[in-house]
Amino acid sequence: MQYVKLGRTGLDVSRICLGCMSFGAPDAGNHEWSLDEEASRPFIRQAVEHGINFFDTANVYSAGTSEEIVGRALQEFANRDDIVLASKVFGPMRKGPNSAGLSRKAIIAECEASLRRLGTDYIDLYQIHRWDPRTPIEETLEALHDLVRSGKVRYIGASSMWAWQFSKALYTAELRGWSKFVSMQDHYNLLNREEEREMLPLCQDQGIGVIPWSPLARGRLTRDWDTETERSRTDEFGKTLYDTSASDREIVQQVATVAEARGISRAQVALAWVLHQPAVTAPIVGATKPHHLDDAVAAVDVTLTAEEVESLEAPYTPHPVVGFA
Repeated sequence: MQYVKLGRTGLDVSRICLGCMSFGAPDAGNHEWSLDEEASRPFIRQAVEHGINFFDTANVYSAGTSEEIVGRALQEFANRDDIVLASKVFGPMRKGPNSAGLSRKAIIAECEASLRRLGTDYIDLYQIHRWDPRTPIEETLEALHDLVRSGKVRYIGASSMWAWQFSKALYTAELRGWSKFVSMQDHYNLLNREEEREMLPLCQDQGIGVIPWSPLARGRLTRDWDTETERSRTDEFGKTLYDTSASDREIVQQVATVAEARGISRAQVALAWVLHQPAVTAPIVGATKPHHLDDAVAAVDVTLTAEEVESLEAPYTPHPVVGFA
């Protein structure tokens, strides 16, 4: 496994981050395809054995049970000081007022709850899951800064939003002398490259680590165009992310062509392309089958030729920006 710094921080992270949305009680949320604790643990152990030290979850994944499963497994399989544990805050965790969003009350309460579920004294990377238009960014940033000062959070990060919003958050924190976001978790893969317009250049300019979610486009880049999986049939959010355009179909075919010519999996090709992008620190990869992690780790050592990159990128056409909601 290769390790790199997360943005301009001194924090070393593996070039593959294990996304933990697939781990959680199937009946606890809206992820019917998630794996229960018994089925999840082998993947977390496999990741540790592969040298992956970066794990990303969120309070809303399977109503908090993802954090519980990940926390218990990492206590058994890894040394806490070697692990970079990331979680997120924003979505509703219960009914009623103040149950969601990025107010000071919500952030501090949800951080405490995440710490309990994860079974740890601190979260390495605490991220806002989305932008909250109903809360002043100053209130959000000060609350996050106080968590850093208290030692309960080591670094703070952000996820999908407009580049102007992220820029506003960065300069507001700098003006006030508060902790700044060190990472951006955005939607980026061969089927949706809209982040190349503004967000990725902003992150490169500001030294922000980029940890893309859905680098395999919910698996669309790894299988024949018309093939379905249990997740693709039941993942309602995933259905909003991709269309049926001719360009997308051609890109999927190009991934298959490159993979066949090289004798490697399509997942390795698609992930190698993401890893090839200079702004990207570590793509977030989910795993529900053992070969998912094997492919992800193998992709780190795949170097695509200029001709292969051109063949993968050439069919792309502009898409609507999706995934912010």
